[in-house]
Amino acid sequence: MQVPSNMFINRIQRPSLYISCAMLLWGLISTLSGNTYNFTGMVLVRFFLGFVEAAFLPGALLIQSKWYTRKELTTRNAILFCGNIISNAFSALVGAGVLSNMQGVLGHAAWRWLFWIEGGITMAIAITAGFVLPDLPHNSRGFTAEELEVAQLRMIEDVGEADIDGANQGVFDGLIMAVKDIKIYLMMLTFTAYVVGLSFNAFFPTLTGTLGFDYVPTLLMSSPPWVFSCIVSLLNAWHADRTQEKFWHITGPIIGGIIGFIISMSTLNVAARYVALFLQASAYAGFIVFYSWISSSFPRPPAKRAVAIALINAFSQLGNVAGSYVWNLKENGYRKSYGIVTAMFGLTIFGCLAFRSILANLNHKLEEGERAWETQPDVTAHTAEMEHMDSPDEALRMQKGFRYLV
Repeated sequence: MQVPSNMFINRIQRPSLYISCAMLLWGLISTLSGNTYNFTGMVLVRFFLGFVEAAFLPGALLIQSKWYTRKELTTRNAILFCGNIISNAFSALVGAGVLSNMQGVLGHAAWRWLFWIEGGITMAIAITAGFVLPDLPHNSRGFTAEELEVAQLRMIEDVGEADIDGANQGVFDGLIMAVKDIKIYLMMLTFTAYVVGLSFNAFFPTLTGTLGFDYVPTLLMSSPPWVFSCIVSLLNAWHADRTQEKFWHITGPIIGGIIGFIISMSTLNVAARYVALFLQASAYAGFIVFYSWISSSFPRPPAKRAVAIALINAFSQLGNVAGSYVWNLKENGYRKSYGIVTAMFGLTIFGCLAFRSILANLNHKLEEGERAWETQPDVTAHTAEMEHMDSPDEALRMQKGFRYLV
């Protein structure tokens, strides 16, 4: 669903309405979760919920990549993702409040009220979003003609090419370009390993419960690590944009998460294990930078970037499927589970290193091409034909001075 959805978003003029409608639908479906009475009903509701939700994240990332340059995108993605991170914090607080105080209200179980309340809030925000979300830099409401022109010029200056698809480009050309690019497959595997490593987030209250506190205090204690993660993510993203560096801003938080995993495996001390949860949650900071690395590594054409974002993100969701089995190993305080996610984080670092090497090699080719143009004008045509135009990497045809961010 994510890939065709992003292909569709890339071709429509009012993506704000599309995103808002998707959000409204998933709010409605989430509300219906509170009306289920058996396992089959819940599975069906969750299936359709995932189907509709699939349009949101890759679509939002694509739209942001159309508005913000590579020097700005990571911070903006961090602001977007902090909504998800903070939801991990406050959903625990809301859950604690509802489950503690609404059991039997109007004759309904508290868990039903939880779905109804959260789904209703989502629908209300979705309706508002339809009026406030921007569309594209050339047609958004609320901007003057001059402001829209500046928005488009900023994107042209970023990589030396307008952020539009060719007039003769077909519906599936972006998909074809994407599946031919080896970089996408490396990022798919690396990101999937990262998602497996981060799969603890779905079991965070359970892991917090290993500290030995009662149910409601456990839910309350699950919130501070995510607030800390949000702060770390914003600072890490801001610094990544400021320095225009990606690799260490991804691997740094991952290493912090690995330290948290090792602490959880090594001690039963309550304070140490709680500190470890903060470190584990902060690993999300690198996850956010990874998303902006995807966008900046496939800058043009937007049709290819749309597919790249969706394809990598969709494939990585297999990590959540694997994660549900990883955290089913409860022996010795989930020690085996922590061992697996530690290995996955190690694999993620290796994949990021390989991807960084590929981009560094492409940057070297760009430098060689520029030197050929400057020092040997008579071989310019040959350079363009043999080194640039035959390359499957479109960025080799960008403006002089363009470099991949590593």
